[in-house]
Amino acid sequence: MGEEYHRPVLLSECIEGLDIKPDGIYVDATFGGGGHSREILKKLKTGKLYAFDQDADAFQNSIDDERFTLIRSNFRYMKNFLKYYEALPVDGLLADLGISSHQIDEPARGFSTRFEADLDMRMDKSAGHSAKDIIQTYSNERLIKMFRENADMKEAGRAARLIVNVRAEKQIETTEDLKRVLAPIAPKGKEAQFYSRVFQAIRIEVNEEMPALEELLLQSKDIIKEGGRLVIISYHSLEDRLVKNLIKSGNLEGKVEKDFYGNPQVVFKAVGKPITPTEEELETNTRSRSARLRVAERV
Repeated sequence: MGEEYHRPVLLSECIEGLDIKPDGIYVDATFGGGGHSREILKKLKTGKLYAFDQDADAFQNSIDDERFTLIRSNFRYMKNFLKYYEALPVDGLLADLGISSHQIDEPARGFSTRFEADLDMRMDKSAGHSAKDIIQTYSNERLIKMFRENADMKEAGRAARLIVNVRAEKQIETTEDLKRVLAPIAPKGKEAQFYSRVFQAIRIEVNEEMPALEELLLQSKDIIKEGGRLVIISYHSLEDRLVKNLIKSGNLEGKVEKDFYGNPQVVFKAVGKPITPTEEELETNTRSRSARLRVAERV
C-alpha cells in the first residue's frame, strides 16, 4: 500500500543527507507508508533500521526484513526504545514531520477540511483528547493561544469567541459544524487557506506535536553518534525554527553558549543549505510544497 498511503517527500535528498553506511544503525522516526524506510534498507547490508509510528494504520505497510523493526510509539519516547533494543548510538536519524496523505484522505479521521466527519484528528486513535474535546472544553484564552501559536492566525481572537458563543448553545461535533461556526470570519476568496490553518492549529494541539518534536530534538544529541546525521523535513515555521535552532546552537532557543575560553559549544553542524522540493516533485506531489529539509552532522 506504501505510496498510496503516503508518497515520501524529498526522498533522494533524504537518503543522500543520511550518508548511509552499509553496517550502520538508522532510525526512521515517522514510518507512515514506509517509503523512506524502504530506500534506507536498500543501502544497508548488515546494518539495522528502527522505525516509529504511533498510528496503527501505518502497520499495514510494515516491512518483512530481519534488519527492520517497526515500533508502535510516538517518537518522543525514542531514546527509551532504542536503549531497550541496545541500538544506541545510531548513525542517522530521519524525521518527516507533519501528517501523512492517508490520514488526510481518510474521511473518518477528521483531519481534512474536505470531508464531513467527527472532529477527531488523533494520529494515535487510542490516545488522549480528540479535536472535539478541545473545541468543547478549552477556555476562550486557551483557544486564542492555540490558534496564534500553532497557526499564527490573526483571526485567533474572533475564532475563539465564535466557538465559545456557539458551543454554549449547541455541540460542535463535526468538521462541517466547525466550518459553519467560523464561516463569518473566513476571508472571501481565501476560505480554503483559512480553514487549513484552523485545522492545522487544532491538529498540532490534539497530537502535542510541538512538545513531541522538542523532546525528539533534545534526545537527538544523545541518540546520534559523532559523525552521524540528523535529517528532518518540516512543513511550517514552528517546526523549522526549532530544527534550525538546534543545529545552530544545540538548544531550542537558538542561543549559542560558549565555554570558558569563549569557544561556541555546538552539537551539530549544518550540512549544506535547507533544501526544498524541485518543480518536478511539486508537480507530482503537491503536498510537498511547504516542505523544508535540513541536514546536520553530530560533532
